[in-house]
Amino acid sequence: MKNKNRTYQQATNAIRGGYQPTHENEHSEALFLTSSYVFENAEMAAQSFSNEIEANVYSRYTNPTVRSFEQRLALLEGGEQAVATSSGMAAILSVIMALLESGDHIICSRDVFGSTRVMIDKYITKFGVEVSYVPLTDVSAWQGAVKANTKLLFCETPSNPLSEIADLQALSQIAKQSNSLLVVDNCFCTPILQKPLNWGADIVVHSATKYIDGQGRALGGAVVGSAELMDQVLGFLRSAGPTMSPFNAWIFLKGLETLSVRMKAHSANANALANWLAEHPKVSKVYYAGLSDHPGHSLAKKQQSDFGAVLSFSVEGGREAAWRVIDATQMLSLTANLGDAKTTIVHPATTTHGRLSPEALQEAGIQQGLIRIAVGLEDIADIKNDLELGLAQL
Repeated sequence: MKNKNRTYQQATNAIRGGYQPTHENEHSEALFLTSSYVFENAEMAAQSFSNEIEANVYSRYTNPTVRSFEQRLALLEGGEQAVATSSGMAAILSVIMALLESGDHIICSRDVFGSTRVMIDKYITKFGVEVSYVPLTDVSAWQGAVKANTKLLFCETPSNPLSEIADLQALSQIAKQSNSLLVVDNCFCTPILQKPLNWGADIVVHSATKYIDGQGRALGGAVVGSAELMDQVLGFLRSAGPTMSPFNAWIFLKGLETLSVRMKAHSANANALANWLAEHPKVSKVYYAGLSDHPGHSLAKKQQSDFGAVLSFSVEGGREAAWRVIDATQMLSLTANLGDAKTTIVHPATTTHGRLSPEALQEAGIQQGLIRIAVGLEDIADIKNDLELGLAQL
């Protein structure tokens, strides 16, 4: 933007933030499809590799298109710096590998994305990192899990798939008192609806694959926080290479341009669908923080500007009944992805959280009769009508 000192609203920053045109003065962000960069002389090459000067070196960790995406996302989240990664899981992995060491301890909420828990349990613990799982909403359990070696608190809010809400201020106080870092997965809300750094979080992680893209086109992730912490994350990225491709960064830049209007429309559709499901005779329970009887409704109103697009509901009859509902729909996409313009439907217990043990599923409150909906941008009447086809099977 011409005047860098002016302050703009989120919707404007999502469209114009973090980009400086090249000498060609292109209006749309340039796509730099190059693996490496040429130096004017040997001294400049040496200075670039040693970080004595700021320069593009190798697209594994320096690329102008990726940098534009990072700067725009950091601006939206209110962070000093962002680091783009190859996926949302790569973002979480990069934080853990960069900031923890053998003997450290993680406190993690029970109801995180299934792959997050599998990664921690199956791989991260192999390197001597301890983990304790606690209920997301039980602040006393978080406090009670703190040990002398606790270094990181990790949660996602709203949670996947039950839409539980974490008290970010309370968790940030626990983190500060224990000299730990609070890391928040902000995938469901995006910075349009929630800015965890403003509530005391130290780091925000994203699966850009979801709402940041918005159309199910590309994989990507990001980490946002202070320059000091992000420099450590970037150091891991430079060595290990879970890097975002320039083409995907360009797609995500385009996705950010419509993020504000999309999140408002997604939330409006989800709110309407949740209220409709709450009144449906075939639905036993709806999990959506936008409903006034949801336990986290007041906290969500405080921390978020809206309630997002992901909801879950339970039906009687367990897995067999849930599968009948899902299989009878004709328009909804049966896929584990979310954040798409198309509404998606999935059975969490056998897909997104299917690798968890029965005990872990029970701890997380994920029952066999649970169905998750990521509400898209179709006409709400068509979404309801399609779900009615499924519910009519019960």
